[in-house]
Amino acid sequence: MSPTPSEESIEQEISQQNVKRVSCTTVLTLAYQSLGVVYGDLSTSPLYVYKTTFSGKSSLHGNDEEIYGVLSFIFWTFTLIALFKYIFIVMSAADNGEGGTFALYSLLCRHARLSILPNQQAIDQKLSAYAMERSADTRQSFVMKSVFEKHPKFRQGLLIFVLLGTCMAIGDGILTPAISVLSAVSGVQLKITELHENHVVLISCVILVVLFSLQHYGTHRVAFMFAPIVTAWLLCISGIGIYNILRWNPHIFCALSPTYMLKFLKSTGIEGWISLGGVVLSITGVEMMFADLGHFSALSIKIAFTVLVYPSLILAYMGEAAYLSRHHEDLQRSFYKAIPEAVFWPVFIVATFAAVVASQAAISATFSIISQCCALNCFPRVKIVHTSQKISGQIYIPEVNWMLMCLCLAVTIGLRDTNMMGHAYGLAVTTVMLVTTCLMAMVMIIVWKLQIFTAVAFLVFFGSMELLYISASFCKVPEGGWIPLALSLIFLTVMYVWNYGTLQKHQFDAENKVSMNRILRLGPSLGMVRVPGIGLIYTNLVTGVPAVFGHFVTNLPAFHQVLVFVCVKSVQVPYVCEKERFLISRVGRKEHSMFRCIVRYGYKNLQQENYDFENTLVSELVQFVEKEKESGLGPITEESSREVSADTENPQL
Repeated sequence: MSPTPSEESIEQEISQQNVKRVSCTTVLTLAYQSLGVVYGDLSTSPLYVYKTTFSGKSSLHGNDEEIYGVLSFIFWTFTLIALFKYIFIVMSAADNGEGGTFALYSLLCRHARLSILPNQQAIDQKLSAYAMERSADTRQSFVMKSVFEKHPKFRQGLLIFVLLGTCMAIGDGILTPAISVLSAVSGVQLKITELHENHVVLISCVILVVLFSLQHYGTHRVAFMFAPIVTAWLLCISGIGIYNILRWNPHIFCALSPTYMLKFLKSTGIEGWISLGGVVLSITGVEMMFADLGHFSALSIKIAFTVLVYPSLILAYMGEAAYLSRHHEDLQRSFYKAIPEAVFWPVFIVATFAAVVASQAAISATFSIISQCCALNCFPRVKIVHTSQKISGQIYIPEVNWMLMCLCLAVTIGLRDTNMMGHAYGLAVTTVMLVTTCLMAMVMIIVWKLQIFTAVAFLVFFGSMELLYISASFCKVPEGGWIPLALSLIFLTVMYVWNYGTLQKHQFDAENKVSMNRILRLGPSLGMVRVPGIGLIYTNLVTGVPAVFGHFVTNLPAFHQVLVFVCVKSVQVPYVCEKERFLISRVGRKEHSMFRCIVRYGYKNLQQENYDFENTLVSELVQFVEKEKESGLGPITEESSREVSADTENPQL
């Protein structure tokens, strides 16, 4: 006879069931919320994919092989890159739960000493977020690490490569609002035929101006509407897709066979190859799945994609292809033409709102990218405004916002055509994907310690696909493709010059710092009258005394009784928690009353402007002195510096 379970075991089992239930509810809630943040751009792609693909000289044949071929390319591109590459592989390379280009670069920097950030210290590796698996290097990982460690030019080249992908992502933030809003608004011409193209452009510009003008209010007030809008949009286009399949061509499923891709290229030749620059627009926004990993969980993003986004978009593309197979004359307006008359206006309204959501996601992502670039010394310092007191990631950068608005309006007014915008958009998207593919191959070797065959297979398979689309997009450079190239060149120049100047400044400060012997010769008073108070001197150095202090000693008759050299630096982790943020040590002898305070931030940490930094620093200094007395081991100098925990009750920086 089995023993009766105790009350404790029953309660423990019930508790575990409740935890699982809460966990499932949380994941499903995050999956629903991710629809409005992550998938806005990807879900609005059907507005312009077929239109851009068939904007060239390729003509339709009676057997519809071209339509079937394009659908086959869309299906397999979407399945292989969006589903297999990003959902199954890339999202496994998170950096402490964070994704994006900088997350991959950060992983590589920590495992192979690739970082070119100044002021890096061995003690930084003791950060909890810095923890990494200490597994033995394979022969391939050891060789690759050695190459990067011995040759600075390779490290510089990798940085430029990462910045190129970042610049192209910023280009997405300019092109996404323009093409999404203009594509959505242009549908009104089907019902109001007398509406001129200039009026459509004007309406689009008004929407864009309003959108950018409202950025300083933040998105937290309307963010709750994003997920319902995108959900309604996905349900609309999937329902319309099923309707078109059943009404116009139930045999459209045959186009999923990859043989139609070969038939398409064989029948259309070079024009068909060039038209692939439009096919790649079907995966615009897939990079957001990885980049927004930190705002949600990997599981929630995967659930949202596989359960709703993927099937809805496949049905939408299939339905539009089914309609086109019976209406060859509607190539340039196939999306809105395929909508049943009875639901046209509701779908048009939802499409416009979905385009605004996609634009907002791209703008917010651009703000986040610029913020990370500033943290890594790769962009000039800009004012970062926090628009939400509860969600730290919601920020607004005034200078960047107005710059984006001007560039977005210039693209909309200058091109006035979604086809040309699509050519520019495709080149930017594929370049970012290629950068991710190359970084992932390096992560497989250096971080995951996989065999080089696996990494090369990944690189060749996905890299060849992306190079195919890049080559097709490059053929459209005269027709709008030059825009992301020009923008990327400008941003890349600014970023690299700023990074180079920052490194040169740090090198100059390090070479001209005041020697400790000179400080010791000055005596306890440092040759000045010491007055009550605490003086803070900002410096980029983590060791030694900055040259500016020598200027103070020479030219000032008096200085504060307590001197603190403050160094604010970034480290190669996404976040540094509050209790690990401050490093405090003495500089010189105890009677000098000089301290160094190193304040560490991750590349995704945001320094809030309403934070009482000075009072927190003084509080940390007091704790340091008290612990120094309690230890009874004498003053803790830079040679024996120790990490001092911050007060956990302090607000986050």
